[in-house]
Amino acid sequence: MFGSPQRGVNAYAKVGLETGVAAASPHKLIVMLYDGAIVALINAANHMKAGNIEGKGKAISHAIQIIDNGLKASLDKEVGGEIARNLDALYEYMSARLLTANLQNQVEILDEVRGLLTDLRETWKQIGDEVPAAPAGGAPVANHKQFPAFSGY
Repeated sequence: MFGSPQRGVNAYAKVGLETGVAAASPHKLIVMLYDGAIVALINAANHMKAGNIEGKGKAISHAIQIIDNGLKASLDKEVGGEIARNLDALYEYMSARLLTANLQNQVEILDEVRGLLTDLRETWKQIGDEVPAAPAGGAPVANHKQFPAFSGY
């Protein structure tokens, strides 16, 4: 009649995520993409260890989608120059490695990609800590010109 408690928790989490996305700065959105990919890889590793093929595949696919359609798609290779091109190649490498991990059931590869994402996330977060906050009632100070490797948040 009222649904399962898990269903309520999932609905609450979805509202929290949507609210967080709506209120997030462009910089914070990139951090959230890194977080999402990292969580997907943790889930994939757990599913892989448990022998849950379907769960593993879905989690790896989710991580690849975040990398390709979120992180990689937000790169502006014209403005970002060499940094953006290097990140593009790194994201391509990560996606290829995740396909290999899925086919060969290799947790080590998931750990490798998760480590790369974690390092990038920490670097991106440190950059964000140095960006001045938006003035009260004004637009955010951060824009793609301050972060030339990324645009189109």
